[in-house]
Amino acid sequence: FDEDSCRLRSGNAAENMAIMNKTALNMLKNEKTAKVGIKSKRLKAGWDEEYLMKVLTVGKLAV
Repeated sequence: FDEDSCRLRSGNAAENMAIMNKTALNMLKNEKTAKVGIKSKRLKAGWDEEYLMKVLTVGKLAV
C-alpha cells in the first residue's frame, strides 16, 4: 500500500490506517474466486465493481 510515502503521524491516524490495511489484505486473501496474487486482486477490485463487491462481501450470507 506504499505506507512509506504516507504522512499519517498525528493522533491515532497511523494505527487506524494500519488496521484498515490489514483488514483490506485479509479480505483479499479470503476471496478465492480469482486465482491470482494479492497485487492483481487489488487492481481487479479497483477496475471491476462486481469483483469489488465479491471481495467486500466474502463470507457473508445472502439474505
